[in-house]
Amino acid sequence: MVPGMPKDRDEESGKYTTAVTDDELIEYINQNGGVSTNELAEEFDYARPTAYRRLVALEDDDRVQRREVGNSLLWQVADDE
Repeated sequence: MVPGMPKDRDEESGKYTTAVTDDELIEYINQNGGVSTNELAEEFDYARPTAYRRLVALEDDDRVQRREVGNSLLWQVADDE
């Protein structure tokens, strides 16, 4: 994603929509064999808390899993994905 890229806005509700799909996040994680929260945030120009929320949502849907590596979290695509 290009830094500073404007977010899409729903014309009817006025709310911002997700510019990056879950499938795009999964593809990026898979291509890299796993990523940290910070790596995902940097790649998609997210604030770190936003990246973390997206990853937790994917984890809740059983699409990714996390493991602790030192003081960081490594997010990987779930085995059944």
